[in-house]
Amino acid sequence: MSGSQTKKKPQQGADGERRLNMIEAINDALDVMMERDENVVVFGEDAGYFGGVFRCTAGLQEKYGKSRAFDAPISECGIMGVAVGMGAYGLRPVPEIQFADYIYPGYDQIVSEAARLRYRSAGEFTSPITIRSPYGGGIFGGQTHSQSPEALFTHISGVKTVVPSTPHDAKGLLIAAIEDNDPVLFFEPKRIYNGPFEGYYDKPAAAWRSHPDSATPEGYYKIELGKANVVREGEALTVLAYGTMVHVAKKVCEEKGVDAEVIDLRSLVPLDIDTIEASVEKTGKCLIVHEASRTSGFGAELSALVQERCFYHLEAPIERVTGFDTPYPHSLEWAYFPGPVRIGQAIDRLLQE
Repeated sequence: MSGSQTKKKPQQGADGERRLNMIEAINDALDVMMERDENVVVFGEDAGYFGGVFRCTAGLQEKYGKSRAFDAPISECGIMGVAVGMGAYGLRPVPEIQFADYIYPGYDQIVSEAARLRYRSAGEFTSPITIRSPYGGGIFGGQTHSQSPEALFTHISGVKTVVPSTPHDAKGLLIAAIEDNDPVLFFEPKRIYNGPFEGYYDKPAAAWRSHPDSATPEGYYKIELGKANVVREGEALTVLAYGTMVHVAKKVCEEKGVDAEVIDLRSLVPLDIDTIEASVEKTGKCLIVHEASRTSGFGAELSALVQERCFYHLEAPIERVTGFDTPYPHSLEWAYFPGPVRIGQAIDRLLQE
């Protein structure tokens, strides 16, 4: 294997379990599915020989050849157009958009073609496309490498949207997405590719190997889309989060000693509304956290659903902690990022009610 594609050997924890970071888990999922199904193909800008900017496709071209793992021109519209055609003719393409900030040129192909193909053809054609893309901030990427556009896709009928928060979930959810016959947006929070992030940017970075959710089984397994994960049980309030913000919210609750129930949504569409409803009915209070801009962010939809379904159980107004309605600022990264201070203040307001 060439030096540019060399894959690190997975580490083992003290318990003997295989420990992966999120990059390795995603690579493992792609490897598993490409071996199981010859129709699975991986491509994108630098996704072939180089193995991807973040190394998520490292070694796949060496193992499966240039017809199944290959580089694409710098044309997001072209990448998505080709993926739609591949899906219609029986392949299961997994295109990579190198940063979610650059998905917009391919938006029309996703919305007007991929999302509607099954409906407009009366089921004759499908779009089994999984669109992988690193997204979110926390790495000083500035306004063009830090965006969180998930709400633009949750609004579109016919598209599913998934955001993992751990290596274990990333592998299982990606396998489920690739097997799905509808197009899936698979957003990968790049701030937690190499380790969980609890919001304290001035503290040393943590590695996944010491986190229990880095234990990633070998071979095939999948996590059903539309099933949330209760990562922390509690009675005082419900916290709804996904991606990086799961770790930040959980840490704040632990440090404040708040008996909060933290729910990792994992899948935004389909959404596990039953788990959300049961939790809010139990706690009576709800905090929603996401990194994307506030106005028309997915938190607004969550807030509306909780209000509609749990109104008579709510003991306080629903709180939202989000990014601001501005471009993601480079110099003020941590003011924009929904960190421990703003989340803590929202929790205080809820508990004072």
